Amino acid sequence: MAVPKTPLLTVDIIIRPDGHPLGVILIERRHSPLGWALPGGFVDIGERVEEAARREAREETGLAVTLEALLGCYSDPARDLRGHTVSLVYVARATGVAHAGDDAARCEIFDIHHITVPLAFDHSRILDDYRRFWECGERPTPEP
Repeated sequence: MAVPKTPLLTVDIIIRPDGHPLGVILIERRHSPLGWALPGGFVDIGERVEEAARREAREETGLAVTLEALLGCYSDPARDLRGHTVSLVYVARATGVAHAGDDAARCEIFDIHHITVPLAFDHSRILDDYRRFWECGERPTPEP
């Protein structure tokens, strides 16, 4: 049987730092596509998606995170200009001081209501879903 050609699998993490009830951690990407983004990256072969989320958070922010929820799955073929990816997005809690590492040029805490930096990929949509989900209890709407 031929191996099917499928999208690449990624994870993104909405990190809620302790002491910042309205804060989320974003990274400024070091590599193209440039812009600010949720910490995240590709799932390695043989790796569980939950472990990939914890690993990517640690690599890009220096933080050990506790996964709280799976926000959703984002699969728009146009979400990444480099090719078709499918991302599982987790919400996580973290303690400690974040610092940029790996693919991140910078790492900062942003107020979820006042993000004015340009976001990469479909991360604006993801953060809109996160705001609705956590503030109103509304479940994210599946992609059309």
